[in-house]
Amino acid sequence: MDYISINKNLWNKKTEIHYKSKFYDVDSFLKGKDSLNPIELELLGNLDGKKVLHLQCHFGMDTISLARHGAISTGVDFSDEAIKKAKELNSSLSTNASFIHSDIYKLPDVLDEKFDIIYTSYGVIGWLPDMEKWAEIINHFLKPGGKLVFVEFHPIVWMFSYDFKKVEFNYSDSEAIIEELEGTYTDSESSSNMIEKSVCWNHGLSTVINSIIKTGLSINDFQEYNYSPYNCFENTIEIEKNKYKIKGLEDKFPLVYSLVATKKK
Repeated sequence: MDYISINKNLWNKKTEIHYKSKFYDVDSFLKGKDSLNPIELELLGNLDGKKVLHLQCHFGMDTISLARHGAISTGVDFSDEAIKKAKELNSSLSTNASFIHSDIYKLPDVLDEKFDIIYTSYGVIGWLPDMEKWAEIINHFLKPGGKLVFVEFHPIVWMFSYDFKKVEFNYSDSEAIIEELEGTYTDSESSSNMIEKSVCWNHGLSTVINSIIKTGLSINDFQEYNYSPYNCFENTIEIEKNKYKIKGLEDKFPLVYSLVATKKK
C-alpha cells in the first residue's frame, strides 16, 4: 500500500480549502497574528537566532511565526501544494523562513544541516507508520545540546468515534487505519463535497516516548493538557478563549500532550 501517495493526494486537496478557511484565518495572519499557541511558545523559549526545523509544516504558518519570533526556520512537508502555498506566503510577508518539499523519512537525502530546535505539532505523527524511524530523523538533525519540542493531540482522543459517542479505535495500533474521509476539520460547508481516502496510525504514549529514549535523546519535560487550543473536533465547547473541551466529557481525559527532549552534548 502506497500510503504516501494516498495521503499526499488527501493533503494536496486539503491545502486550498484550509488556506481559505476561517479556521486558519490567513488574513489575520498576514496582518501579524501569531499562529503559535502559549503551550508551544513557553516550551520553545527564546528563539532569537536559533535554527529551527519544523517537521510536517503544512502551508507554513507556524514556520513563518517561528521566523517572526527571531528563529532561522525551515519548514518541511510532503505535500507539494502545501509547500507551494508556504513559499508564496513567506514571499508575500518577506519573512526569513525556508521550505522543503520532502517525505520526513527521506529528509536526510535532501537536507544536510543541524538545528538547535526541532519543532512539530498537532495532528502530525498519526500520518507516520514508524515512530522509531521518526525519532532517528529527529536525532539526526539535532545539534549536540539541541532540543525537540513536540506538541500533539493525546492518543486517547483518537480512540473515539468522530462524534465522541463511543470508543471505536485501539489506543495504540500497529495496523494502518484506512478510511474514506468526508470534508476536513476546518469549514465543513466548503469541504463537504471532498471525499478522499486516508491512511493513518494510532501511536500510544509509550510508543512515542520509548522511540525517543531509544535514539539517545533525554526527555526533560512531559505535560498533559485537558483542553485543545483548536476547535477542530466535533461536539466541543469553548471554556476560555482558544481553549476547547468535548461537551459532556470535560476533564475526563487529556486532549493534548507535550514533550521536550534534548540531545547530549
